[in-house]
Amino acid sequence: MADEQELAEIQRRHWQDTYTAHPGMYGERPSAPATWAADVFRAAGARDVLELGAGHGRDALYFAREGFTVQATDFSGAGLEQLREAARAQDVDGRVSTAVHDVRDPLPLADASVDGVFAHMLLCMALSTKEIHAAVGEIRRVLRPGGTFVYTVRHTGDAHYGAGTAHGDDIYEHGGFAVHFFDRALVDGLAHGWTLNDVHAFEEGDLPRRLWRVTQTVPR
Repeated sequence: MADEQELAEIQRRHWQDTYTAHPGMYGERPSAPATWAADVFRAAGARDVLELGAGHGRDALYFAREGFTVQATDFSGAGLEQLREAARAQDVDGRVSTAVHDVRDPLPLADASVDGVFAHMLLCMALSTKEIHAAVGEIRRVLRPGGTFVYTVRHTGDAHYGAGTAHGDDIYEHGGFAVHFFDRALVDGLAHGWTLNDVHAFEEGDLPRRLWRVTQTVPR
């Protein structure tokens, strides 16, 4: 079983290789959680959106097409280069900026500098519970009062939970991808000090993967 740092590096290389071998692997259509998030952000009057774990950009580009200014981060430079190329092709590059960033590190943004944060399946990567709490603390720091955080995670009701290689802390590796499966206690813990608006169960993909879409806001 790899330690946390070794597992993180293995996963970073795996995602870099995956995006390089399979450009645009998730297609151009936005995810269902992104379309939900855009409506939530718009209703709250958001203008500036940060997407964490943007990959090759299907959701970041959707937010830009919907009129938001988007900052997109990922720890794969290959994925972000595909995002930038697509942004130029779609003529939204003026509303999109990118940065290579590991969610384990502090966000390179000022306090209270964005209106909305979106993260589709980023928090359920190979992150320890401590690292997840630290990441959500950083998200809270960069959101303005009243700002909204929408994230999705695979949960312990998923078919892959408990399968494959166990790394501890509810992290299991299957097919080369390590996933931290969330229980409801973790969701509730991450919402401490926030307003928890919604926890919505849904399915995605062919397995299908079982996920929660969580919406929470910073109190004004």
